[in-house]
Amino acid sequence: QLQLVESGGGLAQTGESLRLSCVASGFFLRFYSVGWFRQAPGKEREGVACISTSGITSDYADSVKGRIILSRDNAKNTVYLQLNVLKPEDTAVYYCAANEVDYCSSDASLYSHWGQGTQVTVSS
Repeated sequence: QLQLVESGGGLAQTGESLRLSCVASGFFLRFYSVGWFRQAPGKEREGVACISTSGITSDYADSVKGRIILSRDNAKNTVYLQLNVLKPEDTAVYYCAANEVDYCSSDASLYSHWGQGTQVTVSS
């Protein structure tokens, strides 16, 4: 089976950092571009950022630009999202998704495999 599992979410205070993990099983994540998306209560899903197969990253959400670091550990079949200087508006369920294309896209419809999401809650 093809599976993505996010972890690392939880409760954090404003200004703190979290590192989210996206672990793939059943396929090699290094052959996929990986996008991160989030959905806050009562809001539409938005693209956060993406990392290509070569490690090139793209930030999509204006609210997170300059505060995130995407990285890959191919040996662990894992992609990480480091979210720094957390703000209450970062509160959302964060999803990772894999696209069998080398390059990145903010279009969620292009991603074929999705994780179950991990909750990030930031207190003021």
